[in-house]
Amino acid sequence: MRLPIAASLCVLLLSPPASHAEPDKRDFSPAERLLFMTPQLKGLQAPMLLRYTFGKTGSFEESFADSVTVSLSAKEDGRCCDAKGVFLSGARKLQVPDVPAAEGNPVILYFLEHDVREMKRLTRGSEYHFRKRIRMGIYQAAEVRDVSLRYQGRAIKGKEIVFSPFLDDPNRPKYEKFAAKSYRFTLSDAVPGGVYGIRTSIPGESAAAQPLVVEELLIDGAKAPAR
Repeated sequence: MRLPIAASLCVLLLSPPASHAEPDKRDFSPAERLLFMTPQLKGLQAPMLLRYTFGKTGSFEESFADSVTVSLSAKEDGRCCDAKGVFLSGARKLQVPDVPAAEGNPVILYFLEHDVREMKRLTRGSEYHFRKRIRMGIYQAAEVRDVSLRYQGRAIKGKEIVFSPFLDDPNRPKYEKFAAKSYRFTLSDAVPGGVYGIRTSIPGESAAAQPLVVEELLIDGAKAPAR
């Protein structure tokens, strides 16, 4: 049986690489702390529904537009939040688990689980391998920078986390067409739930070519940053 999403991803995403830390001396990168160790739901008043748009474009497959929601309800003690997600719809819908007593925004893990399964579908590779590469990319090579964003017509500040986890993958020849895939997470304390947007992009075969696949999630009211 497949591990629940929260377990299957967190085992890799929140455990330090064995080559870098002993179990009692955990070592986390700035990107890891921002993505997985920040209480993004802290201070929200339940009930609340976080709404996101989701779009897929590119030359490789048919484009589509859909939506993602995270429903927040009060815990037994009245504080925020228990979380329940709906990720896409119809045949594309990803079954995601409820997350009781959530502190971080589960939409990050939902997106990553969707992404790992898409990589498996496109390449016939191992989900475990893709999770591990993403985990190592966030730990070793992610760049964190300040960005200016637009939300509901106003300027806000945020952080952007960018990495490309497959460029130095020893298994790259098995899926060369997709190896230059990049990941971009945009976070901001000024938006509910802390996640402004998530974007992945697989470039075309030349600089002038249309990207093969672009997937982008944005919180309602956000404007996609210029690329």
